[in-house]
Amino acid sequence: MTNEMKDTIRVLLADDEIEFATTLSIRLNLRGFETTVAYSGHEALEKIDSKDLDVVILDLKMPDLDGLEVLARLRVNHPKLPVIILTGHGAFEAGKEGMELGAFDYIMKPADLNLLTAKIEEAHETVSGSEAKRGR
Repeated sequence: MTNEMKDTIRVLLADDEIEFATTLSIRLNLRGFETTVAYSGHEALEKIDSKDLDVVILDLKMPDLDGLEVLARLRVNHPKLPVIILTGHGAFEAGKEGMELGAFDYIMKPADLNLLTAKIEEAHETVSGSEAKRGR
């Protein structure tokens, strides 16, 4: 993998664990991604509507809106925006439910950074590849 990607992938990281989200954002930035962080479900939806994003990383457990509710709402206005769900231990069923709601994939926390970056790139390529085929 090279750090010289043709386009910088813009990622929204939605997680109410501030320290985790901030650290993950920094680590993704160091790998060449452009990150925006939201610390609640409502903030995530606002940023999804106001920013040009390529991929959303969405924690399932947030106090105001859980990740599945955020996913269901964002599908209304952003049906093609790829979402990778982060699930805590014991949340395997919720991850599967997210896939049924249209998530691209899900990853268990604590997330392996190499796996997460590969999933982000894969999600972005899937969407941008299908747009290119349609003549964008």
